Amino acid sequence: MNPLAQQLNVTIERENANVFAMLSTLGKEIYFPKEGILSQSAEAKAKAKKFNATIGIALEGGQPMHLKVIQDTLSAYNPKDIYEYAPPAGKPELRAAWRTKMLKENPALAGKSFGNPVVTNALTHGLSIVADLFADTGDAVIIPNKNWENYELTFGVRRGAVIVEYPLYNEEQRFNSSGLREALLAQKGKGKAIVLLNFPNNPTGYTPTPQEGTEIVAAIHDAAEAGVNVVAVTDDAYFGLFFEDSLHESLFGKLADLHPRVLAVKIDGATKEEYVWGFRVGFITYASQSDAMLSALEQKTLGIIRATISSGPHPSQTFVLRALQSPEFEAQKAEKYEIMKNRANRVKDLLDSGRYGDVWSYYPFNSGYFMCLKLNNVEAETVRVRLLDEYQIGTIALGETDLRVAFSCIEEPNLEELFDTIYKAVQEAAVLNK
Repeated sequence: MNPLAQQLNVTIERENANVFAMLSTLGKEIYFPKEGILSQSAEAKAKAKKFNATIGIALEGGQPMHLKVIQDTLSAYNPKDIYEYAPPAGKPELRAAWRTKMLKENPALAGKSFGNPVVTNALTHGLSIVADLFADTGDAVIIPNKNWENYELTFGVRRGAVIVEYPLYNEEQRFNSSGLREALLAQKGKGKAIVLLNFPNNPTGYTPTPQEGTEIVAAIHDAAEAGVNVVAVTDDAYFGLFFEDSLHESLFGKLADLHPRVLAVKIDGATKEEYVWGFRVGFITYASQSDAMLSALEQKTLGIIRATISSGPHPSQTFVLRALQSPEFEAQKAEKYEIMKNRANRVKDLLDSGRYGDVWSYYPFNSGYFMCLKLNNVEAETVRVRLLDEYQIGTIALGETDLRVAFSCIEEPNLEELFDTIYKAVQEAAVLNK
């Protein structure tokens, strides 16, 4: 094992042996090179005032070489903020700005100790880093039965972890905190679990209420007290899009100093929060009361980044930073929030109107981009195909009964036609099935 990896492991084990036990084999072996091209280039950038022949970019006229046909479309930006490599951890100013934003939007983080967000290539990359650092073959990854399918690829297929599901809703159609607790306590024999908390939930658009949030935190605490080391990951992809009776901040704040056996990790990003899906700018943030622990985890994270993508795209980081610094940012974001909220409320009004009879029910939703219908007498795939072939309408079939509808991408005046057509397709499919 590389001495740098050994040194990081010694630090982590000294600061919290439980967190060291959470690391995967790869997590123990990974490190960020202190010597090599990046470190020598950083030293040269600070000291080589005459000629700097270290890094693999081209210069011209004292600035990064570029094509006019590209720069003409980016003339508002300095070439140094577009064409150079971004640091593996991300643009420092962006990391600082995102941390400030996190503190403002998550009051529970006040007084908590957590690291500087590390820039990732959107949220999937952040989740992949978590999988690499903490998931080994056979480790349990606990998720609700309504979940994003990419978890299976990221943790199951790539890392060999075992996906453990519990029902998202209980019989009262509230968040099933007792199911989460049971799934966690079932891992006592293994002594380790990775929990993914995705709110607002994809595919249902559900975020727990404050009381349910307290229950979730208590379930994780109970598991830790029972001897389970818990990597508690908040997948906050749709953060901020909270429309009614729900938590309005990430559970990361409540988990940050919960228990020595709990490592809180926040995955978030500009992707959906700031409506820049193609920019691929995300963040991974760790919580710990130990600065040495935070530094060691960051170094291992940078090792993963260096070994996979080297660093994230610089232009999109610059674009997001510019937005966060703009005095118009808050007002423009609030405007888009109202549009999204109005769409969600319109969907709920339509579904509660009684006009669709008893052909479906719907899972509780109060946030995010999506909602899910539960079809009563026809298969979701049959309806999905009919909507596509006969009406040129796209939806997502999940399992036998669930049909996911992304109201986020449907203008409010068109929502009535959308659901009327889905209802028509369900009725037609039911007739064909007889």
